[in-house]
Amino acid sequence: MKTVIIDQARMTSTRLPGKVMKEILGKPLLEYQIERLRRVDEADEVVIATTTNNSDQPIVELCEDLGVAYYCGSEEDVLSRYYEAAVNFAADTVVRVTSDCPLIDPAVVDKVIKYYKNKRDNYDYVSNTLQRTYPRGMDTEVFPFKALEEAFLNAGEQPEREHVTPYICWHPERYRLHNVNYHEDKSRHRWTVDEVEDFILIKNIIEAVYPFNPQFDMEDVLGLLNKHPEWVELNAGVEQKKL
Repeated sequence: MKTVIIDQARMTSTRLPGKVMKEILGKPLLEYQIERLRRVDEADEVVIATTTNNSDQPIVELCEDLGVAYYCGSEEDVLSRYYEAAVNFAADTVVRVTSDCPLIDPAVVDKVIKYYKNKRDNYDYVSNTLQRTYPRGMDTEVFPFKALEEAFLNAGEQPEREHVTPYICWHPERYRLHNVNYHEDKSRHRWTVDEVEDFILIKNIIEAVYPFNPQFDMEDVLGLLNKHPEWVELNAGVEQKKL
């Protein structure tokens, strides 16, 4: 049973174009995330799912430089891109993450994957996003290839094609869903990059911890923000894009 992390990435973000290749300390955000995803013990491979657009060539070149697998597919139909990547890399279990989460904690990803593996007879989809208790930016979804294939074949609405998993989440009568919670509610924290304010916060965090502790975890960041509560306000006004 092969477990594959598929990480969607593109340069043409509408709110902050080129965000995944924006650099902090001389390294693009996507490279920080790849470093962290490679430390996930419960996954067999990391695949960057980018697009066939020429604008995404920098992502392809970064993957080649880092020796990480990649797949180029449709920009708009992200569900088809995920499905084709899963087929191409023979994924039995698919782990969905997005490239705007450069601080994602390998231990959190491992926790969600492990829960799914231990309970695969009981659940068809496990994530930490159905009910948010983790900081936004720790988002991890795990599901079998069969569910992804069914979504690919049956999803018709635009949000279902663009966001990969709505077809699964919007059919609880068909798929058994489960949420993995953090032990307290930290959902007010926003560590994903959609706007300039988000990037400034992530820049502050990485510059403060990475040179001294490149394998920092979620608790390290929470501790840092306890010392700098004013940083939390930097992107407090940024609203998450609705489906």
